[in-house]
Amino acid sequence: MDQKPTISPDQSRTATKGRRPFRGVGRDVLVASICGGVVALMVGASYAAVPFYNWFCRATGFNGTTQVATSAPASGPIARKIAVRFDSNVAPGLPWKFEPEQSEIEVNIGQVVTVFYTVTNQAARTTAGQAAYNVAPLTVGSYFQKINCFCFTEQTMAPGEKREMPVVFYVDPSIADDHDNDGLNTITLSYTFYPVRDPVVKPVASGEGDKRKGNL
Repeated sequence: MDQKPTISPDQSRTATKGRRPFRGVGRDVLVASICGGVVALMVGASYAAVPFYNWFCRATGFNGTTQVATSAPASGPIARKIAVRFDSNVAPGLPWKFEPEQSEIEVNIGQVVTVFYTVTNQAARTTAGQAAYNVAPLTVGSYFQKINCFCFTEQTMAPGEKREMPVVFYVDPSIADDHDNDGLNTITLSYTFYPVRDPVVKPVASGEGDKRKGNL
């Protein structure tokens, strides 16, 4: 009668031990792949966070971010008036003089208004900057509508150049329905110009849109 080959317990343990490293390598590769995917997801999320935050602020007026409008409000101005103050700042590293032509005006809510800021490049070289902006109180950002603003684009100025830059805006009449703002008498519109290290080259005529055209 044929005898079947037998494997001793020691031989069985030896064969099993020989297979374990391969299982460990496979597990390590799987864990490394998962960790790599998590890291890639976190990096992608960090890059997406900034534009998402900017979009969220523009859409909701969060943190005093003003809104962008394409035309005057359909309902027109209302009788209620409000004072709008204008603030200007320049960050370190940008040799510009930047100030509003009027520090404060009184407007009807819903009235479209054009105001001007004056900017002078005090350097003997071409410099570029872009403005960040917000309004205070921060809760009125969703009601402050800008139709035109120098802050929408990067500004490049020649040595010694002086430029008048318009802001066309209105305060949305719907603010009158927000009873949290019943006691609101003043809104402050604030700008800060920051230097642009690698400015986009623009034609000289890029400042033509800043000429005075009167209130809309």
